[in-house]
Amino acid sequence: MTGTSGPVRFMDVRCRDAPGLAGATAAVAEVLAGGRYIGGPVLSRFEAALAEAHGVARAVGVASGTDALMLALQAVGVGPGDEVLVPAVTFYSTAGAVRALGAVPVLVDVLPDRPLMDPDDAARAAGPRTRAVVPVHLYGSLATAPELGLPVVEDGAQAVGRAPVGALMTLSFYPTKVLGAAGDGGAVLCHDRAVAERVRSLGFHGRTPAGSFVAPGGAPPRNCRLDAVQAAWLHAMLSDLTRRVTRRREIAARYDAELSLTPVPRDRDAPVSVYAVRHPQRDALVGALAARGIETRVYYPRALGAEPALQDLPRRATPHADRFCAESLALPCHGGLSDADVGRVIQAVQAAA
Repeated sequence: MTGTSGPVRFMDVRCRDAPGLAGATAAVAEVLAGGRYIGGPVLSRFEAALAEAHGVARAVGVASGTDALMLALQAVGVGPGDEVLVPAVTFYSTAGAVRALGAVPVLVDVLPDRPLMDPDDAARAAGPRTRAVVPVHLYGSLATAPELGLPVVEDGAQAVGRAPVGALMTLSFYPTKVLGAAGDGGAVLCHDRAVAERVRSLGFHGRTPAGSFVAPGGAPPRNCRLDAVQAAWLHAMLSDLTRRVTRRREIAARYDAELSLTPVPRDRDAPVSVYAVRHPQRDALVGALAARGIETRVYYPRALGAEPALQDLPRRATPHADRFCAESLALPCHGGLSDADVGRVIQAVQAAA
């Protein structure tokens, strides 16, 4: 627990891992003793459990959430010169994965009331070179893709435990996620066997089940496999996922009931990866809460179009995204918080807002 005397931490992965730590440590020790560090039955068991937990037929473990996006996009045929629609509110890697493939991210505005891709603006942004759409499940809301007849790759980095809306979704196991690795990791979830095999091949130098090496669809393969140590850790933590999500929902429900701030809308079944609110004087509120010992996080201080690395992209107006990024902040919401910690957050917000 974070304790009542020091600051209320926004996130503490040591607290997050404590309840399942013994099982995860034992699982990792077994892998280390066995000497099979890449692939093998440990990875296969985790992938099977992960697929079952998300209601899909197949899961492929990879080295990071960014790798998952890149491999999924490659698997649906995205390559150099193609355009991919991405929302203007998301972590940089959503667009960065597109750029890493030599493709062009086209930034789409979000809805007025929540940071999900606006289907009308997506339709306006689509053109003859548009090859795919990447809707992002953000802050507890599942995104739906615009009806454009294009392949869809869902960015589900904040949607662990939830079934994909469509046929293909990626996950991130960055340590601060609800299901976090003891390092980094990611996964591609899908129903189609051929897509899963292509993802696995692309992530292992283009290796086929027969042992030859190819370049599926002309895409350059890479080496970005999830190692067995991380798979063992994640499998152990996956068994504890319900408890962690339940605690986050309890905290979020108390915030909803007792805070006067405007919460970012979320679905009933959200894992509450992030509890986000909006405030017209966001920066002042962040400072006031910090002075009271409450750590907060501004995940996206600017829309993607304002990032220096994307200044060469064609400019598109994203007024809803700009406003959201100027107003949103996230409050502590994780299993390491005691009821007293949550009370301190509420009291501080009531005093500062």
